[in-house]
Amino acid sequence: MRKLLVLALVGLVAQLIDGSLGMAYGLTSSTLLLVAGVAPAAASASVHLAEIGTTLAAGVAHWRFGNVDWRVVTRIALPGAVGAFVGATVLSSISTESAAPWMAGILFTLGAYLLIRFARPLRTDRVGGQLRGRFLGPLGLVAGFVDATGGGGWGPVATPALLVSGRMEPRKVIGSVDTSEFVVAGAASIGFLIGLGSEGFLLPTVAALLIGGLIAAPLAAWLVRIVPAQLLGAAVGGVIVLTNARTLMRSAELDGPARPALYALLAAGWLAALVLAVRALRRTRRARAEAAEAATAAGVPAEASDAASVGEVPADLAATGTSAPR
Repeated sequence: MRKLLVLALVGLVAQLIDGSLGMAYGLTSSTLLLVAGVAPAAASASVHLAEIGTTLAAGVAHWRFGNVDWRVVTRIALPGAVGAFVGATVLSSISTESAAPWMAGILFTLGAYLLIRFARPLRTDRVGGQLRGRFLGPLGLVAGFVDATGGGGWGPVATPALLVSGRMEPRKVIGSVDTSEFVVAGAASIGFLIGLGSEGFLLPTVAALLIGGLIAAPLAAWLVRIVPAQLLGAAVGGVIVLTNARTLMRSAELDGPARPALYALLAAGWLAALVLAVRALRRTRRARAEAAEAATAAGVPAEASDAASVGEVPADLAATGTSAPR
């Protein structure tokens, strides 16, 4: 019972993070399950089965609030499902000893990517227009494969790519990615079912993660207004990097003074990323305050000045303005 309560807490924390960033439910859950000693394939299978419920709830909420671009969903979800099915099949076919460093390497890379991404502003000042299928298809295929083999990665791969394009509102990027993840999670679960059988799913773990995620969904709508995504993204990225570095060093049989030295180096990088994230957040708030003052002096309504300044601020922060409960 104590273990199930801890897993429910893992699901709750993971959903709170995902609700604030539009990503990282799978990354956070899989990382913590690996630390708890769960086999890589079983961890990814259980997380994806739980995600069927959490992404369905998130998708319905986004649809109700008009945060979904169905054209993007259909063009990214189907290739994503193919990639996830293939990734689940690949992960199911390799041994636990081989899968552990592979999965830890993917999670480590995605965690480092989160650190880099949230340590600097991500601007969305490109010319608008529709996203083409030749961009969305390969993106979904790669994101789905990474998601299944790494136990997470659909959001960290797909969301930044769509934000950088500048052709979608941040709230619709998050809503469309979350909605399409329902199909991806379902395809990955089918792949794991074929590759591992029903015994590959840790059903008590799935239930605990699902319950925690469903409880957190409405809380995330409140958290997203309180905690800046810029800081939360850098913090979560550092946790994922340090946690999976332990598995990688163990698989590489790295001992002696090299291990604490590497930990110190990674911790210093994490601290630097947090400092840069704080600076980026301050610059953004200062720019918004100056825009609001200029608009007030010119007699422009505050709402109009806020809308006009969205293209000048990091999309990571603009994304937190979505009205959909997560």
